[in-house]
Amino acid sequence: MKRTVFFTDSRANKNVTVFDTTLRDGEQTPGISFTLEEKLGIAEQISGIGVHAIEAGFPASSDAEREIVRAITNLGLSAQVCGLARSLRADVDACIDCGVDMVHVFIPTSDVQREYTIRKTREQVLEATGDIIAYTRDHVGRCMFSAMDATRTDWDYLIEVYRVAVDAGATIINVPDTVGVITPTAMKHLIERIDHEVNCPIDVHCHNDFGLAVANTIAAVEAGASQVQVTVNGLGERAGNADLAQTVMALSSIYGIDTGIRTTGLVETSRLVARYAGMSIPATHPIVGENAFAHESGIHSHGVITRSDTFEPGIMTPEMVGHRRRLKLGKHAGRHAVKQMLAEVHMEPAEEQLDEIVIRVKAIAGKGKRVTDADLYEIAESVMQLAPDEKTLELQDVAIMTGNHVIPTASVRATVDGVEHTFSSIGNGPVDAAVRAILGIIPAPVQLKEFNIEAISGGTDALGHVTIAVEDERGRAFDASASSDDIILASVEAVINAINLVCRTHKLDREQEE
Repeated sequence: MKRTVFFTDSRANKNVTVFDTTLRDGEQTPGISFTLEEKLGIAEQISGIGVHAIEAGFPASSDAEREIVRAITNLGLSAQVCGLARSLRADVDACIDCGVDMVHVFIPTSDVQREYTIRKTREQVLEATGDIIAYTRDHVGRCMFSAMDATRTDWDYLIEVYRVAVDAGATIINVPDTVGVITPTAMKHLIERIDHEVNCPIDVHCHNDFGLAVANTIAAVEAGASQVQVTVNGLGERAGNADLAQTVMALSSIYGIDTGIRTTGLVETSRLVARYAGMSIPATHPIVGENAFAHESGIHSHGVITRSDTFEPGIMTPEMVGHRRRLKLGKHAGRHAVKQMLAEVHMEPAEEQLDEIVIRVKAIAGKGKRVTDADLYEIAESVMQLAPDEKTLELQDVAIMTGNHVIPTASVRATVDGVEHTFSSIGNGPVDAAVRAILGIIPAPVQLKEFNIEAISGGTDALGHVTIAVEDERGRAFDASASSDDIILASVEAVINAINLVCRTHKLDREQEE
């Protein structure tokens, strides 16, 4: 079948490299501060999925930052390690001292930045640019040069700055949309002009103030840019930067450009950084969000059950990015989705029963309540007049020890198929310790994929509602929930409910196979 083309008039390169600045610009997100261990873990993860260069930090900013950049350099990653420097020799020396592969020097070039941040004339900026790049190249093989606030710089002057940088030895030039104000059409014209008038590879760094960071990055590639700067989950100053997953998948799936990224690791990478950053991924976040490949509407669910590309891009599948397709329950759910979800756990209601199950699902969702897998199966058992399934795992007792000078520890006593088991675990907090203890005695291998807590009433005695999702060894996801004025007990109950769903499904799997 002939492939439809989704773009026009492209001068894009067949190969585009990816420069990740999560550890530098991403950490400048207000409220985010990664530890050394977290930065090392992120560096290894993004290098492992094929990122070509990692901006490890700004060594001159502090002794601690210098040690972090040096530690990342010493990991021996396949990705190049880059350090950021102002147009000051001391900054460059700090980068060199860390043993980085590349130094990224920058200087403000727009009139507003020059006059109010560094107080230099245009001529002084040109002189400083040539001097710092020449100095850098005397000490390190690769030098990236950024004309800070390039998109608000007079274009004739910007070209002059880049020519001075290249003549002095810059190995790649970066075009930053520092405050996210350019449009994709203007970005395309700018990059085309730079590509025509300056003989050097072009990199682009876009901010997301107007939600155009990814679009501007793609437009730059269309015009000839050969490297893109991104952050995981679009982290960064103010509204953030171009998102890694979105940029890579647009380039690879729509344009057919080779970015060298192992895309099946994108969701895993996103979740790792979200956990370390303490910032959850919005459900509607493209590519990696919980709802990126989820379907609730009856029309949509029916379509993807029949053929996935009816209501998904087709050129990008959940498997390509390390995600999974899910049918969701809600007030828009249709018969086909409910029937499919029940069939996956070997429940086959009659047509009249299916109609009643759908009605009850919509009734619950219509009250604003999330309908979990556990809710669906309980409804189906009631409508089909099935005997409630015996629970594999039943909690007998849970004890928590915590405090400001005590490592949170949980001890759990539970029965598994009638046999009593105990398990203890420590955790980052009492909830984490309790969940770890429960997972220590489970009869089926599961992975905790999602964990959400919300208050559904006010005051210090608020009723907490916990929703979780677990995944079995076959990659099937199950979600369950629980509510209590004790958030630890609600968490434990939700985990146990989800585990019992997995065990029930495995039991039915075995019966079907026999």
